[in-house]
Amino acid sequence: MADLLWDDVRSFFDPDLMGSLPDVRVPNASVEDWQAVLDLVAEKGWKCQYSEGETVIPVPRAEAVLSRPADAECPDLRVWPTADVMAIFRFRADDEVDFDVDLRELQGQDRIDVFCGFLRKIGRRLGKPVLMDTEGDYGHPVLGFDAEADRVVLLADPQVR
Repeated sequence: MADLLWDDVRSFFDPDLMGSLPDVRVPNASVEDWQAVLDLVAEKGWKCQYSEGETVIPVPRAEAVLSRPADAECPDLRVWPTADVMAIFRFRADDEVDFDVDLRELQGQDRIDVFCGFLRKIGRRLGKPVLMDTEGDYGHPVLGFDAEADRVVLLADPQVR
């Protein structure tokens, strides 16, 4: 059974309401959690691309990425859990795993199922919540993986248009 039903949550995936790039995050993380995410990407065989600025390089260990100088450019890791859904991880801080998704890629039940599966895999690996905030409204999650419930749940009421 699906974690979320498209008809119930379509407003949370409307780029006009949510912004096209909502923030997805794992709070209270550590360097070890970041490494666990990198290991998960490798284990699942998800296509990925790590870059520092315009330079694409092999994915380093999390410790190396997160110990770069404060004035260094923020690297990113693009991950495709499927060919048509991408997440962009940003290595801004070691205490929060942080990534963006493009809501234009998450339209319809099939894509929502892919997204929920991706959040579940990350949340289960870390044993932590994975939260999605409206773009620009940090700290007010609308949905996320609940580690105790072991599924993606709504954390706010969907907006009705």
